[in-house]
Amino acid sequence: MTGYAALDMPKTKMQGTGSREQGKAYMVIDELDKKIIQLIQGDLPLDPRPFAILAGTIGISEEEFVNRVKSLKRRKVIRRFGATLKHQEAGFNANAMVAWKVPEGRIDEAGKAMARFREVTHCYQRRTEKDWVYNLYTMIHGDNKEECQRTARKLSEATGISEYALLFSEKEFKKTSMEYF
Repeated sequence: MTGYAALDMPKTKMQGTGSREQGKAYMVIDELDKKIIQLIQGDLPLDPRPFAILAGTIGISEEEFVNRVKSLKRRKVIRRFGATLKHQEAGFNANAMVAWKVPEGRIDEAGKAMARFREVTHCYQRRTEKDWVYNLYTMIHGDNKEECQRTARKLSEATGISEYALLFSEKEFKKTSMEYF
């Protein structure tokens, strides 16, 4: 599994001195923060306590490591923290991005309902375009294409959203997170 930290790097003074441009609040990121950011943007150990292992590599406790990550998030240095599933390594042979056409007034309701499904790993809204009417997207995984199609039908039945398109992955060329240090 690959960890990622979506960083708010342009708004942050990294050297520890100076101020933000245009009157924005100043924020210090010390060397330990930088080491933690480096670790959480890479692969996470496949262990029940991955942060304990990462903390050990830089000589701090698991508790301090987790508290530092929370502090980075609270200070908005990190916008979000998540993990990217390498679905083939996890035993899933098929995946599909399902593009849904959802009435604007039902986006939140449908998105929250779809996000509750175990088979859904990503669920997000995007604007429609002139030639593309879909505005809600889910990534689903399964043993095969038929299982993904069954999951899409379950999502459709659960939400009453019947207009959708399944976009199956054919070949993966790259799957990485941004690296900042």
